[in-house]
Formats: sequence, C-alpha cells, structure tokens
Amino acid sequence: MFVTGPHTGFEKDLVIELAQRDDINLVATSRKEGQLDYLDQYNHGQILKVILDVTKAEQVKTSIQQAMDKFGSIDVLVNNAGIGYFETFEESDLDEAKYMFDVNVWGLVDMMRNVLPIMRKQKSGIIVNFSSIGGLYSFPTLAFYHGTKYAVEGITESVIEEVKDLGIKTMIIEPSGFRTDWAPRSSQKTLPSQRDYAQFTDFIEGNAQGAHHEPGDPKKAAQIIIEQVMTNPNFLVK
Repeated sequence: MFVTGPHTGFEKDLVIELAQRDDINLVATSRKEGQLDYLDQYNHGQILKVILDVTKAEQVKTSIQQAMDKFGSIDVLVNNAGIGYFETFEESDLDEAKYMFDVNVWGLVDMMRNVLPIMRKQKSGIIVNFSSIGGLYSFPTLAFYHGTKYAVEGITESVIEEVKDLGIKTMIIEPSGFRTDWAPRSSQKTLPSQRDYAQFTDFIEGNAQGAHHEPGDPKKAAQIIIEQVMTNPNFLVK
C-alpha cells in the first residue's frame, strides 16, 4: 500500500495502523528526512520510507520505482497529501492558491497517471483519493480549497468509469470534522484586511482554535478505511 503524505494528522493514524500489520507491504512518503522516524519501531522488513514531494514530477517517478524495486507491485495507492488555505476569495494570494492546486490536485493526478500503467499490467489495483466534506459543501474563506476538492471528486468519478472494467477500483474518502492537524498546521490562514469581510475573522480563528476538539476520531476512521479497502473497496466512503 503506497500512501502519500503520512507524517501528520489523519494520514499518520492511517499509516500507523498499516505499519502494525505484517500482512501489508507499506510505502510511506514524506517531504523531508526524519518525518517518518516514528515508523522505525514497527519496521518488520515490509515498510519502505521514501522522500516525496508530489508537486515534483521526478520525485513521483522515483518513489514509484523505489516501491516497485522493493515490492514488485503497487496494489493500493492512497492519495492523502493535501493542504488547506483560509482567506476570502478577493483577498487570496493566488500564488498560495495555485500551490494548493499543485499539491491537492496536480500531485494527486501525477500519482494516479504514474501508477495506472502498473495496475493495468497487473489487471488489478485500488486507488483511494482523499477528498473531504469540502468536496460536497462550500464555506466562506475556503473558495480555492473547495475548488481543489471538487476537482478531486470530478476527476475520480470520471476515472472510475474508465478503469472499472480493467480490474482497477477507485474510492473517494470524504472526511469531515476529525481531530487532526489540518486546520492548525496543514492550512495557511490569513485574516481579512478589508472591513467588509471582517465578519469572517471569527470563522477563520475558530477553525484553528477548535482543532483537536472535533467529534471524529481519526484512529477509528483509519481502521474503517483499511477494512473497507481490504474487504470491500466501494466507490465512496464518508
């Protein structure tokens, strides 16, 4: 199972659950050395740690080749690398927004396009794309984030139709409020500078301050996702 971005939050719980099992070959990725050191305690010879920034095409290709060299196949790809960006639409920094699209959308696309030839040759495989409730509903100050998640939904739904007869299954995960680092650490936040948008200051600050108090338990969700992937990989998991 090849998992992108598993060094904080939701994805970390997912990888820890996988690492504790000796019946799964695990490829865990991070952008920097040392971010996956927590996996060393579980290393039973079936864990491969690789450096990967999904916005860099060469690193995508290299990481996939490393996985193939180690394990000989990629049966499951979990696209979980992602970031957020809180700011009103008019005041948003477009460079920040474009970078978020590079991570959340184009990085996911690049991973899928490089893994699909392997899965087609195998005549089997599962692709799991993390979207969010933000791919279903929109909230103020998150316009560009929602844009990335709607893109993930649309791309995934189209690919499902293209590969369903090739032995390849595709899933979308749409988590909502879970106790992770998404709001405080994985999201850029800028408070409104224009008085007309001042009403949204509390919304942005509240998302950061409310982190780790959400109702969702990421560990339980990780267990459910793994069970779903291993036994019944349906199209949608909410």
